[in-house]
Amino acid sequence: MNVSKWVRQVHRWLSIIFTLTVLANFAVLGLNESDRPMWVVYSPLIPLFLLLFSGLYMFALPYAIKWRSGQNFGAQG
Repeated sequence: MNVSKWVRQVHRWLSIIFTLTVLANFAVLGLNESDRPMWVVYSPLIPLFLLLFSGLYMFALPYAIKWRSGQNFGAQG
């Protein structure tokens, strides 16, 4: 499996983990307790930052491929 496919698969799994942590966060906030565990509140941040890096990689990948092949970005037609 090449790097691009691996990053896409990791990005998909990170999105599932992020969604579950956000749902857990809302469930804990819905309990209306005054002493909420801070690890639950901040738990979505770890997958969110990892999603940021993998998403930026996937966003920049087509531009990097064009740059390596020597195509001009500003050329029309």
